[in-house]
Amino acid sequence: MNYENKQQLLDEINKTAKLFIDEFSELSESDKDKFIEGVDRTPAQMIAYQLGWLDLVKSWDDDELAGKTPVLPAEGYKWNQLGELYQHFYKIYQDYSLQELIQLFKQKLTTWNSWIESLDDNTLFTKDARNWTKPYPSAWPVARFIHINSVAPFKSFRTKIRKWKKLNSH
Repeated sequence: MNYENKQQLLDEINKTAKLFIDEFSELSESDKDKFIEGVDRTPAQMIAYQLGWLDLVKSWDDDELAGKTPVLPAEGYKWNQLGELYQHFYKIYQDYSLQELIQLFKQKLTTWNSWIESLDDNTLFTKDARNWTKPYPSAWPVARFIHINSVAPFKSFRTKIRKWKKLNSH
């Protein structure tokens, strides 16, 4: 993760997001909740995971700007309880159709982009520019949190959904 500026970060987010979400375009609604041995999530869970993190990371910044103290990773969860947090994400989105999940992902990505656009390079790339980043390692400015909760999982989950599709076709 070595971005020289905000535009480079945004370009990478949008490129990897499109590659990720486009993988779902030809999936049938009947397959959205299908577990495949060898893949740890259903297609719907893969999108729900992304939706949950996009909301969560932005909420940390929103809370700080509103004068509140953000709770990381989320209210009622500790970092060693991420599995439970993911289950919470899945439950939130369990009744959405695949097309609704895809649409929601695109909407949240637009919101995510607007949020990043609103941040200056100092806020994005300088350690401790936001209080919610302070307890974390020195190499973790806001841009690092953005990267590890968008670009990184968009790439890794694209690999997962491709594997899921390959195994599902047999």
